[in-house]
Amino acid sequence: MVRSLLVRGMLVGTVAGLLCFCFLKVYGEPQVDRAIAFETQQKEAKAAAEKTNGMAMPAADGPELVSRGVQAGVGLFVAVLVYSTAFGGLFGLAYAFAYGRFPAALTPQALSALLAVTGFIAIYLVPNLKYPANPPAVGNPDTIGIRTTLYFIMIAVSLVSMVDTVRLKRWLVPRFGTWNAMLIAAACYIILVAIAGFLLPVVNEVPDAFPAVVLWRFRVASMGAQLITWATIGLLFGALTQRASARGRLFA
Repeated sequence: MVRSLLVRGMLVGTVAGLLCFCFLKVYGEPQVDRAIAFETQQKEAKAAAEKTNGMAMPAADGPELVSRGVQAGVGLFVAVLVYSTAFGGLFGLAYAFAYGRFPAALTPQALSALLAVTGFIAIYLVPNLKYPANPPAVGNPDTIGIRTTLYFIMIAVSLVSMVDTVRLKRWLVPRFGTWNAMLIAAACYIILVAIAGFLLPVVNEVPDAFPAVVLWRFRVASMGAQLITWATIGLLFGALTQRASARGRLFA
């Protein structure tokens, strides 16, 4: 039963990965190239200034282990495909867990779409509001560990808050009705993540001279890739599961 949903999710995730790769190749990679060009210019300007002032020249960077062409081609393709396939499998497991815990009137297609929307909000949108995606030239390499940790803490807080408020909504329905219970639960979620966002430290390492247009387009590309992934998995997984349900083989 669970195995069939896992495999279905992985297959759907593979389709989402192919679509996401095409989008990132066309829209995302040019922004990465511009960010790398900016970083190179900054290094060259710094080296020229140090040479003019008679300072010791910094050590040259080591040999490039993976060329930019490989990173933007095969590397991007493999990374996106592996990520999306694994993510689709996790979505299938989440669907198996959620199935039967929501109202029976909710069709498999509607449940899949609901999981995709709530997942996109809790796992990507809200954490991204606190710690938005940055291109390669942005950020101090020495702080990458703490920045990654803070981002995952925000994801964990958002996800736990979403799960808890869904449970709260189910508890409030008999007292306040479905609509009012949903509004109260949504308000509680917003309050919880707002408190977490306020308490977690701010990370702002964008250089003053970094092109704002490149930064904006990179973040749009990041959000677009996530939208494609979540929408494809939610809609396609729901359609396949709905079809299987109509045949009386929901978990086959």
